[in-house]
Formats: sequence, structure tokens, C-alpha cells
Amino acid sequence: MEAVTVAAALGFLLLAGAGGSAGDEAREAEAVRALVARLLGPGPAADFSVSVERALAAESGLDTYRLSGGGGARVRVRGSTGVAAAAGLHRYLRDFCGCHVAWSGSQLRLPRPLPAVPEELTEATPNRYRYYQNVCTQSYSFVWWDWARWEREIDWMALNGINLALAWSGQEAIWQRVYLTLGLTQSEIDEYFTGPAFLAWGRMGNLHTWGGPLPHFWHLKQLYLQHRILDRMRSFGMIPVLPAFAGHVPKAITRVFPQVNVTQLGSWGHFNCSYSCSFLLAPGDPIFPLIGSLFLWELTKEFGTDHIYGADTFNEMQPPSSEPSYLAAATTAVYEAMIAVDPDAVWLLQGWLFQHQPQFWGPAQVGAVLGAVPRGRLLVLDLFAESQPVYIRTASFQGQPFIWCMLHNFGGNHGLFGALEAVNRGPEAARLFPNSTMAGTGMAPEGINQNEVVYALMAELGWRKDPVPDLAAWVSSFADRRYGVSHRDAEAAWRLLLRSVYNCSGEACSGHNHSPLVKRPSLQLNTTVWYNRSDVFEAWRLLLTTAPTLAASPAFCYDLLDVTRQAVQELVSLYYEEARTAYLNKQLTPLLRAGGVLAYELLPALDEVLASDSRFLLGSWLEQARAVAVSEAEANFYEQNSRYQLTLWGPVGNILDYANKQLAGLVADYYIPRWRLFMQVLADSLAQGIPFQQRQFDKNVFQLEQAFVLSSRRYPSQPQGDTVDLVKKIFLKYYPRWVDGSL
Repeated sequence: MEAVTVAAALGFLLLAGAGGSAGDEAREAEAVRALVARLLGPGPAADFSVSVERALAAESGLDTYRLSGGGGARVRVRGSTGVAAAAGLHRYLRDFCGCHVAWSGSQLRLPRPLPAVPEELTEATPNRYRYYQNVCTQSYSFVWWDWARWEREIDWMALNGINLALAWSGQEAIWQRVYLTLGLTQSEIDEYFTGPAFLAWGRMGNLHTWGGPLPHFWHLKQLYLQHRILDRMRSFGMIPVLPAFAGHVPKAITRVFPQVNVTQLGSWGHFNCSYSCSFLLAPGDPIFPLIGSLFLWELTKEFGTDHIYGADTFNEMQPPSSEPSYLAAATTAVYEAMIAVDPDAVWLLQGWLFQHQPQFWGPAQVGAVLGAVPRGRLLVLDLFAESQPVYIRTASFQGQPFIWCMLHNFGGNHGLFGALEAVNRGPEAARLFPNSTMAGTGMAPEGINQNEVVYALMAELGWRKDPVPDLAAWVSSFADRRYGVSHRDAEAAWRLLLRSVYNCSGEACSGHNHSPLVKRPSLQLNTTVWYNRSDVFEAWRLLLTTAPTLAASPAFCYDLLDVTRQAVQELVSLYYEEARTAYLNKQLTPLLRAGGVLAYELLPALDEVLASDSRFLLGSWLEQARAVAVSEAEANFYEQNSRYQLTLWGPVGNILDYANKQLAGLVADYYIPRWRLFMQVLADSLAQGIPFQQRQFDKNVFQLEQAFVLSSRRYPSQPQGDTVDLVKKIFLKYYPRWVDGSL
């Protein structure tokens, strides 16, 4: 591809969202000043001077910040946008003050006087965009949030330099207006929408109906939230990505328009057609542009627009035809419905479809989609680029701009995991790819609030032209900032984690926890890991030795508990292997010993230590859902949605344990009963001389799983017990057994 074509495609995107008036500069500066006050408090905030000056980016057109002052004078933070200024502030706090901003809690002890910036420091990002979110994040992490939690997240986004993010709340309220206008009844609309915890897959056409209907007050609250989210994002100069029509429609459309041309797609996620097999409008049907433009007109009338829209027609669903002409027509129909309302529309497309079904998406099929939209008007998210990049096999998406994304996490699972070396090297490799059309970097996890070191690195890479030269040194500094003090053993622990759990490599790397702890028990569970478990246990020991010095740090207590949780996860695998071997060798006593430790000692100890931290409580998780409700019945409905997502995912365990978490209460009342039943059935099998029947066990254990989902038991939302004491108790019991091999 000629370089001039690449430049033209990227040039269009550089213009998107650029410019702005002096009024915009003042508004963005004021937004950053308010962030400083929220983050540091009014007193310390007075030591910072913030301004937004578009001229800083005059040469490159890319977000730029400039730092100066300090050392007795006010620290001056200037940015070409509000986001750039916030990123500059974060750089000063991180690199000059040793502070740390994180989901689990920030460490913001400022040295006095504030350190001086020795020479004026200017930094420009190498790319137009720093993107954030995955369509699934809306359901796995954001679904129950109130404005206070959204405000903290948008602050986190600004500080990490995010300037492009999904803003998809409230869209069902807009769809409801559209469907009513078209002639659907309220009951038909209610039947179509999924429940709140499953809206992401309703929005991508994978599901309908499951977990619904949406209560009336849900729509009102989401509209309110969306207005506040958009106002705050825009105040920083971020570009919110709004949803657009992808072609999926309720079955009831066929009643209103009997001649409409629709195709019913295949099932998804082991759901039957009661909940999947969505209806897709034919691209040539005249109803397609009517619905697409009506939705976007209603949406932008309500929320305004920043001209970038997301839509995914074939997410994890095979199109009805592999003919390039059909795929081009389906793509064109979506795009033309956008530009009919917004001539400046740019389509943000998740590239997951090309990665997820590579057998279907050959060169002709990929080319049909990418070529159906004018160059520069399609912005592709290379969603899983740290493990399975698509830009390489598509010649940089055949000239369409793309964002190199780190997906990292599936289902919002707990579990220490990362591919930090691949993440560190990946953006530079994509930037240097022949005729690269890379337009930015992105973080696209399905769920957040885990493995914060991975996101700290990825956010930093959005502002770096080169990889971090020494990850071991970087992770040591990360530990120092996170805990607010330099500690040799804490740094050593993190270096061990870097070379083990955070050192996954190759296409097999996936941030999806398949540990036996969180899987339905069977004799076929996989216990292999890509790292040496000794590194995890040694990191555990080192962190615990630092507790007398660091226990006052909330971030340290979180990490100590998280590493303990990981160590217990490793122990579960080892005791499971021991129990399985004993069963296969028909040795009842060793089976009872290993199974007894796993199900009656180790897992209860895990539940107890998790209960010592509010960030690992099922009660807190469910209380978030209940707090959204306006009645007891609605609260119960939301709680059941949440319980289903954490466990069965569908009515019969359709995507069983995909969104597994390790939370106090969930371990006690969901994972432990499964493991106790499994060990009992294995023991009975040996004692009675009858084979273990997995199919019968699955039927029986499903009753336990379903009982948890349907239960109305309430769980504590306040922590109980001392984390460090409880960790010591587990450590002193099991670490010596690991060392001497007597597990």
C-alpha cells in the first residue's frame, strides 16, 4: 500500500475531534482543576496551576503536555487538551512525587515541598488515540455503578490519558422510543431486552430476553447516568463513542412489517433460540436505513455527538453468507445509516470477529468488510493484539486505521495473569509494521479491578515512543510507588511475579482463569500453568515479611490478599491432583486426606481471609446491584441477575463459570459445596466399587449451583477479621508443606 494512502487515512482521524474554541480550553482546564481537588484535596490542589492550550500540539496535532515549576513554586501543568493536562499531572505525581493511582486505592502522600521539575518537560503521545473499554466491560464491571463510582473511573481515565472510550449507558431507553415509534408494543419490547447483567450481549445481537425484562426505572436511571458520563468525559476533551444500529432487530418487527426481509442467525453461547438466534435485517431492505437513521437521530438528539460510533454486526456469530458481496453490503448498510444522520460519522469496529473465527474470515471476507467503508471512516480495534494480533495477517487492516489493544482479562476473573513482555513490545512493533495504519493504543478488558500492574504499564505505553527498557526495574518502582515506600523484599516479590504469572507468552495466553478452584469439579481438570509455582510461593513469603512495615498501606493489604488468594489457588490444584491420583489408583485413605484438606480446610480458610477485605466480598458485589433498585422486588431481581452472571451465566449453566470470581461468600456457598460433593462421590465410588459417573454428578451438582443462584441469603458488605493475621495463619499451615513436599 502506498504511504500516501496510509497518511490520508490517518490524516482524517487526526482531524476527528481536533480543534475546539477558547471556551473549550477553559472548560477542560477547569475540569482538570476540579479533578486535582477531588484527588488531592483543596489545600494541596492550590499548589498546582493547570491550563489547556491547543497551541502546544500545533506541530504534531497529537496530545501534548508540559511540566515546570515546583520546588517551592507552584507546579505548572499545561496540556493541549484536558486529557493531556490530566496525563501530565499524573506523570508529575508518579515520577516526581512517587504517588500511585489505582482502582483498588491510591497512594497520594505528597513530599513537602513539592519536588521541582529540573528542566521544563514536554511530552507528546506518539498516537492519536488512547482507547478504553470493551463492550463486555459494561456488563462485567460497570453494570451496577452509580455516578460516584463513574466519577472515580472517569478521573482514572483522564489521569491515564484515555481520550476515546465507549459511552453506551442508556441506549435501551432510546431503542424503546424507536420501537414504540415503529409500532411495537411495550410487552414486545420488554420481551426483547435482556436483564442488566447481560445487556452487552443483547447490544451485540448475541442474546435477547435472557434475564429480562428491564424495569421502567432502569431506563430513567441510565438516561440520567449517561448524561452525567458524557458531560464529564467531554469536559476533559475525551471523545465518547456512542452506539449505532448494527442490523439486529426484535422478532416483533416481522409483525409490524410482514414483508420485511430478515434472517435468523444461529445460536450463541449454548443458548437455544428462546434467548439467542437473533434476527438480522437484510442490508437491502428499506427498513434497514429507516431503523438505523431513526435510532441515531433519536440518540444524538438526546445526547449530542462526537461523531464516532460503535456497532458490531457479527460478534461471535457466523454471517448468513460468506460471499464478499453480501458482507460488503451488510457493512455498507450499517455505515450508510450512520452518515444519513451524521455525515462526519466514523465507525469504531471491534476486530474480535476476525480473530474469533479465522476459518470463516479469510482474505476475501475481511477485505469485503474493510473495503466497504471509505478509508479513514472505519477505525478498527485490534482487540487481542498482545496475544493474537490481526493487523499482521490483514496488511494493517488493508489501509484502515486501527488501535493496538490489550484485552488481557476475560469475564472479570480474579487470578494473577499478564503477558507484560508482549504488551511492552507490541505497540512499537505495530507502529513499525510496513505501511502501518496504527492510530493508537487501547485497553479493552472484559472486566476490571484486577492485575493493576498490567494496566499501569499499558497506560504508560500510550505516551511512550519506545518500550520500557527494563521491566524488572520498572516493576520494582511500581511497588515503591504503590506502597509509598521502598522495600527490598516487596520489590523482590514483584520481580518474582513479573517472571512468573506476568510472563505468559504465545497465542495460548489468555486472561481467563481455568483453575480447578473455580471450575465445576471433574476428573479431567487441567492444572498446568505457564510459570514455576515456586515463584508464587516465594513472592507470597516475601510480601508477608514486609507486613510489619507496609500493613498500613491499603494497596499492600490488597496485594497481600491477592497473592495469598493466588497461592491458595495453586494449592487447590496440587491437592486436586493428589486426590485424583489417589482415586485413579483406588486408594481411599489418600483420597480422603487430600480431598478433606481441599474441601474442608483450604477453601474455608480462603473464604475467611477474603472476608477481611471489602474488595473481595460477595456482599459488596450484590449490594451494588440491590442499591440500583427502587423496590424490594426490583432489588431481588437485580441480585439474581448478578448471581447468574457470576455462576451459571444462563438458565442451565450455558456459559458455566465464565465470569468466575473469588469472593467471600461465593467460595463458601458455591465453590465449597461443589468440591465437597465431588469428594464425597469419589469416596463413595471407591468404597462401593462403582465407576464415577460425570454425567450424573453434573446433574446433581447443578442443583447446588442453581440453589445458590435462587437463594435470597444476604452476605456481609463489611469486612471481618485482620487480613495480615489471617494470611499468616494460612501461610504457616501450608507454606512449610510446600517447601518439604508434604502437601
